[in-house]
Amino acid sequence: MLKQLNNIEEFNEYLEGREVEASFEVIKNTQDIINKVKKEKDKALLTLTEKFDGVKLDNIKVSEKEIEEAYNLVDKKFLDAMKNAKENIVEFHEKQKQKGYEIVREDNVYLGQRVIPIEKVGVYVPGGTAAYPSSVLMNVIPAKIAGVKKIVMTTPPNKDGKVNPYILATAKLVGVDVIYKVGGAQAIAALAYGSETVEKVDKIVGPGNTYVANAKRLVYGKVDIDMIAGPSEILVIADENADPRYVASDLISQAEHDENASSILLTTSYELLDKVNKELKKQADVLERKDIILKSLKSYGVSMVLDSIEKCIEVSNQIAPEHLELMVENPKLYLDSVTNAGSVFLGYMTCESIGDYYGGTNHVLPTNGTARFYSALNVDNFTKKSSYLHYSKEALEKVADDIINIANHEGLTGHANSVKVRVKK
Repeated sequence: MLKQLNNIEEFNEYLEGREVEASFEVIKNTQDIINKVKKEKDKALLTLTEKFDGVKLDNIKVSEKEIEEAYNLVDKKFLDAMKNAKENIVEFHEKQKQKGYEIVREDNVYLGQRVIPIEKVGVYVPGGTAAYPSSVLMNVIPAKIAGVKKIVMTTPPNKDGKVNPYILATAKLVGVDVIYKVGGAQAIAALAYGSETVEKVDKIVGPGNTYVANAKRLVYGKVDIDMIAGPSEILVIADENADPRYVASDLISQAEHDENASSILLTTSYELLDKVNKELKKQADVLERKDIILKSLKSYGVSMVLDSIEKCIEVSNQIAPEHLELMVENPKLYLDSVTNAGSVFLGYMTCESIGDYYGGTNHVLPTNGTARFYSALNVDNFTKKSSYLHYSKEALEKVADDIINIANHEGLTGHANSVKVRVKK
């Protein structure tokens, strides 16, 4: 079931092959949509919603009545579960809050840094058959903790013109300020440039299809974005004591996302690999998304048997997976060796699904090897840092010669002059 690779060269070929680039046609169509929204605003949003979502709307703003109806409609057990998950996510992200600082020197010199929340954030949430209420939790909670003043959400409507009630209920639970019934690249354009109804924001976060991802890439600079997310990935490092049922189920949990998802197993045991391959077929056969799972595993499911767990981690660090599971004895002993991974799941019982929904860590993670330089979504992503500086006349007089010297060597005599006029040099 999993294609077995024999050396790191084959792994490098696999890594290059997993990159999914948008076609020229997709990029052009995305830019056309953005241009249309910039020009026609609400009219474009209504027209494009009818074209792509198959529903004619009179108003794209979700009413308070619709939100209340959704909240009262959804299963109480679901709400209770989401409240518990929210509590865990809040606890984890509260620890990420940073404070500013100030340095004080003699002669009334002081300088420091302030941590300032981004004012307005737009959260994109996929809808329809790929409705993920957990995305609302993971994107909104860090923004709330950071102190973002206004959080707006966009999500596509269903064929009946309504929004998935579980998404609306979760949005109410975490305190989203405004919700719009608009999806796709047109939603990203509206958040970036505004319309008569949609208020433009300063940053856009949230997952989406290739059009959403490309729209985020194209509007970056006008607004900030979280990251360009690629297909989901999981890498499992398993020793000979790992349960093949657990390993297989976790590989499948990512393969079911889409046909381009990557599922990778690194192990020290040929026997375990053989058992996992049998389990993959057995478990996939009884799942609703069987066809997607099997296509994903066939295209992007790979394995490699290595001499040691240390060697497995070395290979994993080159891959920089979105999700890394250490299904080994004493997993925390290896944690410091992991340098490139979006999120790490320790031990035989810590399935990646816990992190996706409930444990508290964020499930918005860097993909496609970008864990080498990107982090999971966090409170810091919703703040900016601004420095300040104060010098007295006495302090400036003491250092004026140094500043003038540096400015003159850079050929910026105007900079030097701004010091001279203050100290009469």
